[in-house]
Amino acid sequence: MTDEAAEPTAEPTAEPAAGPVALGVVRTPTGHGAVDAHLARLADADHLAADGHLAVYEDVHRGLREALTALDAPSVPGPYENRS
Repeated sequence: MTDEAAEPTAEPTAEPAAGPVALGVVRTPTGHGAVDAHLARLADADHLAADGHLAVYEDVHRGLREALTALDAPSVPGPYENRS
């Protein structure tokens, strides 16, 4: 008869890591189509791992800066406007 010591079995104590989860932040429309489109793009980050967020944030930031810059640009006169 052999005395076999019962070996403890290692059971996982932590659950497997879940994928990215959206935070559920509500984005209120601004009424400006270009700005709203860029803000909607932020939802793309909801489904990415943290290392993918930077590209989305930089793209949105670039688009919002362009939209703000366009507001400061002088309007171009139409072909039938009298400039004198």
